[in-house]
Amino acid sequence: MVTPRGAAFEPPDMHVPDVDTTGGPPLRLPLAHVVVGLGFLLAGGGLGLLVLAGRLDGIARLAPLHLLLLGWVCVTIMGAMEQFVPVWSGVDLHSRRLADAALCLVTAGVVGLASAALFGRPRLLAFGLFAVAGLWVFVYTLCRTLPFGDVTERHFGYALCALAVAAGLGGLLAVDYSVPVLTRVGLSHVAVRSAHATLALLGGVLLTVVGALVQLGPMFVGSGDLDATARRLVRVEEATLPAGVVALAAGRAVAVASVARLGALFVLVGVCCLGAVLVRVFLAEWTEPTPTATRYAVVTTGLLLWVVTAGSTLLAAPLETGIVGPPAAAWTFGLALAAVLVGTLYHVVPFLVWDHRYADRLGYEPVPMVDDLYDRRVARVDFLGLVLGGAALVAGSGLGRHDVVVWGAVVGCAALTLAALNLAGVVWSHAPRDWPATGRVGGASE
Repeated sequence: MVTPRGAAFEPPDMHVPDVDTTGGPPLRLPLAHVVVGLGFLLAGGGLGLLVLAGRLDGIARLAPLHLLLLGWVCVTIMGAMEQFVPVWSGVDLHSRRLADAALCLVTAGVVGLASAALFGRPRLLAFGLFAVAGLWVFVYTLCRTLPFGDVTERHFGYALCALAVAAGLGGLLAVDYSVPVLTRVGLSHVAVRSAHATLALLGGVLLTVVGALVQLGPMFVGSGDLDATARRLVRVEEATLPAGVVALAAGRAVAVASVARLGALFVLVGVCCLGAVLVRVFLAEWTEPTPTATRYAVVTTGLLLWVVTAGSTLLAAPLETGIVGPPAAAWTFGLALAAVLVGTLYHVVPFLVWDHRYADRLGYEPVPMVDDLYDRRVARVDFLGLVLGGAALVAGSGLGRHDVVVWGAVVGCAALTLAALNLAGVVWSHAPRDWPATGRVGGASE
């Protein structure tokens, strides 16, 4: 079993990961990120449906995009990394105050960006500079925390670098709507936007996911470590994916197709290696169909399908195609991201709440199991909805059937809403009543 470097905590006869949270930040920090992120998920999903229905167009389309990617995905990743890194690496979070400040700044930036886009005020997109500042504070805090020792920590380091540059480019794009700064240095707004999105999605998000899955895959799917072949595949992935993201983003920024094409090739090879690693984990170590394991199976399938659907287009026209490929490939990529986030939250949130609320009572009074904190029937329904909705989105895009895409989006949004409400119910019903203000005291500096 892959275990953290600290002592593992595992209550008898209970399904929990081998994670000791006593060295992590107080409960309020990860849960605050989860709650804010779920709020952005609900808002972004609703506005996204309006875009697909043709009710929102033009600059307003930026609102659901940033609510989902910057608001839900990035805020959730921020909270997960601030919890996971201290626990996994056996170190103290550099500063809780900076982590709180980063969350506040990013939240303000997302709200400002979405409001400016919805009301058609491009000059007000400069409010996104709050988000830039928040992301930079987060990157600084994590860089001061990470020891950069093992493969997971190195991937987190790569992701943080990509996120810092993507945030800076995003700030330039926001300012460029008011003051044309990019043309003065010979850069195209469209090209810089492409590089910004590439670094954010394939760098900041995908590299974080890869680093986490290398460890969490074996931990949550089975009971063993990676075998020798899987470890070799991880080394190939690490040699190709980060370099590929940089080359693809740079080639798109300066409109050099040959550089972008080489980067796309490296990215596709790296993702194939990760997919092969996860397939080996599932074939060798599958134990039981938990919400995390089943969603990680969707992630594995989704990433490999993304390589198939996006590969030829990315290699043939890396500058003209979408950020992660044609529409069908983009929906496939989005399905994989949604599955990994929801799957991880289904394990992390109940476990953290259980550990803070019930761990000290174990052996003294009856306590629920970790998996009893959420409604398993709802978890099964939202999993089915995510799979069916995602399949409809991919198939509808590939066949040119917009009506199928809309219905797939409705089903997918309904599934994500169910998952969000299920997880919010865990926090509402079981979290310690003082969690917004206090938490278990760790050793992190303030």
